[in-house]
Amino acid sequence: MNAEISFTLNGQPHTLAVGATVTVLLSSLQMNGPVLVERNGEALFPREFDTTPLAAGDRMEIIRVVAGG
Repeated sequence: MNAEISFTLNGQPHTLAVGATVTVLLSSLQMNGPVLVERNGEALFPREFDTTPLAAGDRMEIIRVVAGG
């Protein structure tokens, strides 16, 4: 049996496997470019993505960074 956690992603319910990190989340969303990530209202540094596990009830906000002129 695969255990999953439920959390909110950009205002919508989302699930991933227990122990998934922010990096796993980004990969599952195919977000490979620069992004801004907030977990429960606190911004994360990209260096924290690999070591920050998601927890049930987390509120995640992800914004894709795009350059323009």
